[in-house]
Parts: sequence; C-alpha cells; structure tokens
Amino acid sequence: MVGQVSVIEDSSLLSRLDVGLLKIEKACALISGLAIFSLMFLAAYSVTGRKFFNSPLAGYVDYIEAAMPIIAIMGVSYVQRDGSHIRMDLFVSLLKGRSLWMFELISVILIFILITSLTWGAWLHFDRSFDCARPFCSRDSSIDIGIPIWPSKLVVPFAFSVLALRLTLQGIGYSRALFLGLEKPAAVPLVLNATEQARLETDAIDRAK
Repeated sequence: MVGQVSVIEDSSLLSRLDVGLLKIEKACALISGLAIFSLMFLAAYSVTGRKFFNSPLAGYVDYIEAAMPIIAIMGVSYVQRDGSHIRMDLFVSLLKGRSLWMFELISVILIFILITSLTWGAWLHFDRSFDCARPFCSRDSSIDIGIPIWPSKLVVPFAFSVLALRLTLQGIGYSRALFLGLEKPAAVPLVLNATEQARLETDAIDRAK
C-alpha cells in the first residue's frame, strides 16, 4: 500500500469497539515479538553450548516448530487493522468515494469467508490433538523432546478468530461509508496523502512537546 495509513477514532460505538479490539491485537503482536526474541536467545544459547561446551540446546528444532504459529499468525489482525498487509493497489488507488468503499467491502467479505473456513478447519485440527485423558492432554508431541503440540495448534484458530472480529468491524465501517457516503469513515484504514501525512506528523510532534 502506498503512503501512510491512518485509522480514524471518534465517539461512535464502532470506534470504541475498534479501540477495544486493538488492545487485544497489540497484546497478540507483542506475544509474537516476544516469541521471535525468545528464539533468538535460544539460538545464541544453543550455538554457545555447541561451540564451547559441546552441548547444544536439546530440542531446539522442537522449540522453533512450537513458536512458528505464534510468530507467523498472532500479529495478523493487528496489521489488518492498520492496513499494513502487502496488497496490490494499482487499481484501488484509482477509486474514490463509494466505488472505493464498495471494493473494500467486497474484499473484506471475501477474506472473512476464507478466514471463517480456515478457523473452523484449524479448530478441528487442534481438537484432534487435544485429549485430557492422555499425558499433558496431548495426542501428539514433538519428535525430539516430546513437547505437546496442541498449544501451538490452538494459536491458529484463536488468532484467526481475532482477525474475524477485525474483519467484521471493518465490514461494518465500509458499509457505513458506502451507504452514508462518508468521506472519512471510522475503524477502517485510510491512506493519507502527502498533506495529511505531514499534518499528522506535525500534530504528533506538538503532542510530544
């Protein structure tokens, strides 16, 4: 997407729900970042142990596999909220007003249908792995040190559920913009032009003083 993106916040119920969900999304993104940092630490620990003590970290690959869903998926709703996902906007950049909101609404609906299907499939995948009648409630585990796999599998439907909520709010936001003819709707990512971006940066500097 070209240019900086802004999400308008106002006193409407939709905007309040947007801000409330944003807190959850920020927490998920933070967990994803901590998972990356943890793997960096484990890598340094394993390399140091192998080089100086001939004793690398046992199960390092298992830890990587367990952390991958957290790294890859936990922040997906956060970047959907502020429009940071990679997208081709050669055509979209030509649209204005209701035509733009119509295109965005259709896109959000299609993504919502896909994510809902993936969430259901991911939940079934988790359910096949979870069984409290077994040790650690797990029907399967990692190969090396036997880490239960179900927590990593649970991350996927949880993250997709948060994303589904975000898409629902954005769908409502685009619908309001489409039917009410709003120029700057709340709770959806808006691409700023150079003037708007400069004004936003100036306001941020003034607030920091």
